[in-house]
Amino acid sequence: MKISTLSRACAMLSASLILAACSSSHEGLSSQVAPGTASLPVLSADEAANFTAKNYLAFGGPSLQVQQQGWFPKLASTDAAKSSFVVGPQSGTDGAAYANVQQAVNAALAVRNHGERIFIKILPGTYNGAVYIPAGAPPITLFGAGNSASDVTLTQTLEASATPAAYRSTVSPNGQFLPGDRAYYMFQNCATQTTETIGTGCTATVWSQSNGLQLQNLTIGNSLLDTVDAGEHPAVALRTDGDNVILDNVRLIGRQNTFMVNTANIHNQTDNTRYSRAYVHNSLIVGDVDYVFGRANAVFDHVEFHTVSSRGVKQASIFAPNTPANAPYGFLVIDSNLTGDRGFEQAAKAKMGRSWDEGAENGYVAGTTPNSQLVIRDSHFDNSYDQMNPWGASVFSGQPFAGNVPKDQKQSRNLNDLNFNRLWQYNNVLTQPAK
Repeated sequence: MKISTLSRACAMLSASLILAACSSSHEGLSSQVAPGTASLPVLSADEAANFTAKNYLAFGGPSLQVQQQGWFPKLASTDAAKSSFVVGPQSGTDGAAYANVQQAVNAALAVRNHGERIFIKILPGTYNGAVYIPAGAPPITLFGAGNSASDVTLTQTLEASATPAAYRSTVSPNGQFLPGDRAYYMFQNCATQTTETIGTGCTATVWSQSNGLQLQNLTIGNSLLDTVDAGEHPAVALRTDGDNVILDNVRLIGRQNTFMVNTANIHNQTDNTRYSRAYVHNSLIVGDVDYVFGRANAVFDHVEFHTVSSRGVKQASIFAPNTPANAPYGFLVIDSNLTGDRGFEQAAKAKMGRSWDEGAENGYVAGTTPNSQLVIRDSHFDNSYDQMNPWGASVFSGQPFAGNVPKDQKQSRNLNDLNFNRLWQYNNVLTQPAK
């Protein structure tokens, strides 16, 4: 099944992303049978019926509750969009007025505080440097003007162990962020830390705290990549903290912690009053350790997750959701591909994910500690992944994975029982060997 080919054709049919439309045919028969095992819990058809994009995206947003008006993602069409904000490698060529994306963001926010969507067009090329979009900004679309997502690349090299001084020299060497800029507070949050290192959240190449962000037809990377060893080197490509985020035909390239889909306030602290939602469609995410993580409600539809072995990490894993204990939804993966490179044919198999139980260094506390929630359904995975034990031990407590499997198969189970992990599969198929 070629997810990218199929979903690209679907995307061309309409600018609207109708949640149930253009679903791929599920090639092959799944061997997964409910209830599964404690190492590999499997949903029944009745149980899986609750885990749909519609239900996920109706929960959260302004609060940790089901919203009366659910969110139905609709992609803003860029076909006829007239933008005064064009970024290009050479000023004056093809309408380019800005040499980097942050300049265009700053200019756009200087003339518009709220209201209609702002379109920022990015001409083919590679653009080095951070891009920050602040909370309270009007909805913004960053879109690549190339023929494919690979034609436009936003990148920088920054990891969590960098000092605040190194952060300042990397992110704002020539005054890209100055007092008076709408995004200056974001820069200051990281640049003025009194800790020795900046931490994971400050490493993002693109960081948005605004609602309504849309990214289309471009690549975002953290170019640390394989320049470091197999140790802990968090280096985020994209971080989002706002609600109603859409990614379509986007490539996110990194290693550890590539995509941080999150909910935080302007002080760069976890925001427990709301719960951000994101919809990722027809895209590619590359990494090796916990490379899709964060505290948010996110749906991944027709996405390829590609795990690489190039750094030789001890344990590769895709997902690490930091789901609040009282939230029934975290990450949903539908009609997608989970692939890996040939390194996993010889090395240890990758895990599909593990619980990001933040704050549990001294032990897991049911009802208080975040309890990751994730469903992977109607998708394909290759033999890069551990088929019998796909879930790793929790990140902070080290607690071994334990799925809720009733002793009596006729007995119903509580899918949100906080004494168990909430990482589930349904109707997935093992496909071709790793490439």
